[in-house]
Amino acid sequence: MLEMRAHEAAMKQQEKEQQEEKLARLKARVEELRLQRDELRAKVDLQEKQLEKEGATTDPAQASPKAVLQWKIKSLQAMLQVFHLTGISGKLTRHGTCFCISTAYEGTYLDSYYLDLLTKSEVQIYRHSVPPFIPLEQIAKQYLQTDIRRFLSVLSDHLNAYAGRRYQADQLQEHFSDQIKGTLQRNSLCNLLVFNYNVSSGSKTFPFNARLLYGDLCRSLPTEVIVSCTSDAPASLTEAATAHSDLFRRVPLHKAFRSFSSAGETLDGTP
Repeated sequence: MLEMRAHEAAMKQQEKEQQEEKLARLKARVEELRLQRDELRAKVDLQEKQLEKEGATTDPAQASPKAVLQWKIKSLQAMLQVFHLTGISGKLTRHGTCFCISTAYEGTYLDSYYLDLLTKSEVQIYRHSVPPFIPLEQIAKQYLQTDIRRFLSVLSDHLNAYAGRRYQADQLQEHFSDQIKGTLQRNSLCNLLVFNYNVSSGSKTFPFNARLLYGDLCRSLPTEVIVSCTSDAPASLTEAATAHSDLFRRVPLHKAFRSFSSAGETLDGTP
């Protein structure tokens, strides 16, 4: 018995060390990507200043339509070159520019959305494949005419966050259907999830109800979580509900459920 416990302790320690090593690698990668992002932003700012300087040397009232068009094309080409490294790609068309915004979550490629812009006297959205529940009109009203780079960045944040929330819900239904009781309820934007689930410990099963609200539509983690159990539940279940609520705020949903089975937590107060 003691040997078995010692073996289990050694295995848990090894798993903990592996997780810490993986976390260290991920943190290093995040820092590397942040540096690349900062360098990219610096290049964008420099290119925009150069383009503004070139545009300022020509009096718009005296510039020919051909010269204005060439300046717009040069500006778009510079922006497309920069965006290529951020999950946003595009190409010039006869009427303007067609952008493609690719979404991903935790290294998994998900969906792509297209946006056709007309670049004449003012920038206009010609057609797009952005879902109707994404606030495209609101984002366009705020940024499209004044800062197209900001417009695309904010739109990309919304689409990636939505894709991440939907991916987590899909993973939960696909891999943990035996723990989900009934149907997982979600709206089109996947910013509200409500479901019942069971957690087993030994020979007992404990029911919980969860409500996750994603108040920030540019995030894939919830801003408000309520996990509850039955009114006559023992204190240990209430504590577990609080712990689950905290976990759902910090960890992707499917990973939180995976931790329930691997953590070996005891909910009924027995050793």
